[in-house]
Amino acid sequence: MNQTDPAFYHPAPRTQQFCSQCGHRLSRETPPDDNRIRDLCTHCGAVHYQNPRNVVGIVPVLQDQILLCRRAIEPRYGKWTLPAGFMELGETTEQGAIRENHEESGARVQVRSLFTVVDVPSVNQVHFFYLADVLGPHLAPGPETLEAGFFKLDEIPWNDLAFRTVSTTIEHYLEDRPQGVFPTHHYAIDLRFPD
Repeated sequence: MNQTDPAFYHPAPRTQQFCSQCGHRLSRETPPDDNRIRDLCTHCGAVHYQNPRNVVGIVPVLQDQILLCRRAIEPRYGKWTLPAGFMELGETTEQGAIRENHEESGARVQVRSLFTVVDVPSVNQVHFFYLADVLGPHLAPGPETLEAGFFKLDEIPWNDLAFRTVSTTIEHYLEDRPQGVFPTHHYAIDLRFPD
């Protein structure tokens, strides 16, 4: 299946069982003046919209090295990743990426620019990675990280990377680095199907 296939963009919806406003069981139907099936409370009329979750992270660079964190949590326990996680309410994507980096690596960074936007419709997510300069070698990994370390560009543990969004983002960085120009890359990945 390729990215132009309409099925690529229609994953199974997330559903909840009960209305968060009145507690009655929800039904799955199309509300008036809408064009999609939603979680609908026929008792109080509340429509419970389900929207994509944002994952925000950093591509932390120190000279000719990339900072990676080894995961201390599932999924992909023990695998290496860029510092990233779910965006919180009340923060911008950049603020969330900086927070996640601080929580997972403890590295001080200066954000340069938005680097990749990755649509992952099969799991209802959008991933945002910002390119950032690491301001020094000091690291202080948090509880979600077994260890953090700097990898030279020819030492990246490709077979032990946690997620395809991470490996593809690093690949874009390696492709752009020789020119020194880092445009924003926007693409989609379907995790249900191998590359």
